[in-house]
Amino acid sequence: MSDIHLSMAISDYEHTRDLVHDVVKPKGIELTAMVYEVEEIFYRFTKNREWDVSELSMGKYAAFKSQDDTSITAIPVFPSRFFRQSSLYVRTESPLTKASELAGKRIGIPEWAQTASIYTRGWIEHDIGIPLSEIEWVQAGVNDQGRMEKVDLKLPDGVSYSSRPDSSLSQMLLDGEIDVAMTARSPRPYEQGDGTLRHMLPDWRRIESDYYRDTGIFPIMHVMAVKSAAYEANPWIAMELLKAFEEAKTRSLKRLTNYSASRMPIPWGYALAEEAMAEFGNDYYPYGVEDNRKTLETYLRYAYEQGVCARQLTVDELFPSEVRGEFRT
Repeated sequence: MSDIHLSMAISDYEHTRDLVHDVVKPKGIELTAMVYEVEEIFYRFTKNREWDVSELSMGKYAAFKSQDDTSITAIPVFPSRFFRQSSLYVRTESPLTKASELAGKRIGIPEWAQTASIYTRGWIEHDIGIPLSEIEWVQAGVNDQGRMEKVDLKLPDGVSYSSRPDSSLSQMLLDGEIDVAMTARSPRPYEQGDGTLRHMLPDWRRIESDYYRDTGIFPIMHVMAVKSAAYEANPWIAMELLKAFEEAKTRSLKRLTNYSASRMPIPWGYALAEEAMAEFGNDYYPYGVEDNRKTLETYLRYAYEQGVCARQLTVDELFPSEVRGEFRT
């Protein structure tokens, strides 16, 4: 029996490297992996379904699922996780330094359905206590004009939302048209280090760490999606892909705590990895359903409340039965 062939698109991650470069091979599968920036992957897979397996925004996937789109399914592999209290940017001279000061402000977002924005808005509403209706929301590309929403939305009553395809968040922030940019990708002036923009929350690292200790939530940004035609033809590929991703990640985590050589070009990189293990546990980047149930439940509640999902989804609806459990010996 020959292996089946699958194409896959994914961004460049240390914890998926061994799978992308054929060091780890999923049983029964010949995998052709292509690496792109996430924005290109999301756009091409959302619009054209160009690969059999693709990294995808959790926000987009949940939105499609809630609209009963059966063309894709997902496996509980989460290549990108990120705390997003650090995603708020302001002009350097802005007086804003606390999340409690966001009421009545104009906040720019790249997309309402962007996963990072969903988590951050949920935190603002549920943890900080500011209703989303008390903020004016402006949608635009982070650095380029013309970015638009990719899924249908049903915004909550009272929410003020407008789209600005003629501008960008970076430009509107510099021009004073918005007070804050809420974005997973840093605005270009910040990346260039020209001193015009800063994180709104100076102590964002402490806030994110406290958030995890208080809630147990490690926000999931991306998921691996599979075209349903490929999955339905061979349902076993879901578990074999999950196992291969898990093996690649395990190999990566072992490298990060290796004292013999620098595996990351970061001073004390191994010590940072050990600090993460002390706070999050030995597998501080878990895949699978049960280890992520609370994070996923919270996300799905936020996505429904914010009108990204057309109906309230359950965690088990997101993934096929083959990967919702595993055998025990």
